[in-house]
Amino acid sequence: MPNPTVVRIAAVCAAATLGLAGCSPQGTTEEVPSESEVVYPVFQTDPDVPVLEDVPYTDGVEPQLLDVCLPVSDDAVGRGQEPRPAIVSIHGGSWRRGDKAAVTWRGICQWFASEGYVTVSINYRLAPEHTFPAHFEDATDAVRWLRDEEQVEAFNLDPDRIGVFGGSAGGNLAALLGTKGEGDWTTGTRVAAVVDLSAPIDLTEAGAQLGGLTDEFRRVQLDYLGCTDLLCDAAREASPNYWVDETDPPFFVAHSIDEFVPLEQSEHFVDVLRDAGVRADLVTVEGTAHAAALLTEDMQGRIVAFFAETLRDRVGTVLP
Repeated sequence: MPNPTVVRIAAVCAAATLGLAGCSPQGTTEEVPSESEVVYPVFQTDPDVPVLEDVPYTDGVEPQLLDVCLPVSDDAVGRGQEPRPAIVSIHGGSWRRGDKAAVTWRGICQWFASEGYVTVSINYRLAPEHTFPAHFEDATDAVRWLRDEEQVEAFNLDPDRIGVFGGSAGGNLAALLGTKGEGDWTTGTRVAAVVDLSAPIDLTEAGAQLGGLTDEFRRVQLDYLGCTDLLCDAAREASPNYWVDETDPPFFVAHSIDEFVPLEQSEHFVDVLRDAGVRADLVTVEGTAHAAALLTEDMQGRIVAFFAETLRDRVGTVLP
């Protein structure tokens, strides 16, 4: 578990006893060593956590499905208890593969549920058959679905406290959920907290120069965007850093130093968030671990602490 000072902000940030690599009034920065023994799958499924599988959350000819992972309680839907915060979990896979039912992502869904969050793990349309903004439209539909009165009542959830978690391409979609739109975190598709792991953030040609994008991943981005080059309008539309404003929710960003998605993308994104006055905690990790492979016991503890502070223990809506 991390030192609890890691997740404190603003007032304590100036304290020399923190021992952080860097500190900002809008978040903390820390570099941590890798844990080389961590290999896939990071998680196993948990038979004690209830899962409602393959629930449609979009309309249309080919409705998208999600799984609902429920906190364990005397009553699985939590009736008689205080309304519970919720988390939307978005799998990675270069926007063209991946599945909510994979062991790692099912395990992540159940992990958050075990911490007391109503958690939905979503599937979404994939490239190259579908291009941006299809993937993002599905992610926004998942937030709307959770906020619908039927789900609020069925799962006893608090629609004012919805967070989002994503890794790799899913981290890009999670970050875009956090920055697209403005104002109150409690309405429409707005969310109240974001965790992104190893997300490609700037999909434009300018972003490709941040740390140097490989030819292979440039092709992945172009297939997702449906573009012939990264100068297209969709590249900017799909890049969370261009949508940041001062009303955006707090972010927790984790990224390995030497992985294939350049660390400079996350560093630049955190700078943009902080410049806007948004809290952004950055944890960099030695080595090449990517996305869900970053979820060591230490990292899990940091994320749990972040969501506890921004979702579970928050009463009412706090805007900058």
